[in-house]
Amino acid sequence: MAGHSKWANIQHRKGRQDAKRGKVFTKLIKEVTVAARMGGGDPNFNPRLRMAVDKAKGENMPGENIERAIKRGTGELDGVNYEEIRYEGYGIGGAAVMVDCLTDNRIRTVADVRHAFSKNGGNLGTDGSVAFMFKHCGQFIFAPGTAEDALMEAALEAGAEDVINNEDGSIEVLSPPGDFVAVKDALEKAGFKPEFAEVTMKPLSEHPVTGDDAVRMQKLLDALDGLDDVQDVYTTAIIDEDA
Repeated sequence: MAGHSKWANIQHRKGRQDAKRGKVFTKLIKEVTVAARMGGGDPNFNPRLRMAVDKAKGENMPGENIERAIKRGTGELDGVNYEEIRYEGYGIGGAAVMVDCLTDNRIRTVADVRHAFSKNGGNLGTDGSVAFMFKHCGQFIFAPGTAEDALMEAALEAGAEDVINNEDGSIEVLSPPGDFVAVKDALEKAGFKPEFAEVTMKPLSEHPVTGDDAVRMQKLLDALDGLDDVQDVYTTAIIDEDA
């Protein structure tokens, strides 16, 4: 998008996430537990678990907490059985929003999500109402000044499917979601450490939101992200970083 700073927006988002670190451990423990339940307790043979464990370690979660979460997932310890649910809706000005949840009570979760939407000027939609506006992929973002040609060569050799040069000088590498761990390892081995890396739902188009609408949109996103059962919130909205 002309004039939009991808790098500034990413930094803005990371800053808001860092300000809410008290909830980070809870989310990570849930993800580790569910990943272990679905694919087994060995991160070497379970890419989703490997991603969850790496993220937990990146947040300095104690190793014993990670191990307990894995054992709860594999059934070695008693634990809550979480269900994965995705909700779709619309925010300010019609911006698309997707909300990924892990819950042990579907009725409670949908009520909480619906309330957050309605209280903050959004609307909860039906399944499939906005999913087509996003691409499921691995996303890596590198800071402006990264050696473009060398990164592109390393990325394509690692199995990435696209390399995007943003107007602000940052570089974005996309991979199939199932290849995220392999691409990340290969890029880091080649000397390229991303500032931001995750398997995400990347918007296929962007919806700029400024002024009062940006403030309202951010309140909606914060309300959704603050719910206990919510793991991730994705949106097509590009919010002015001063909001």
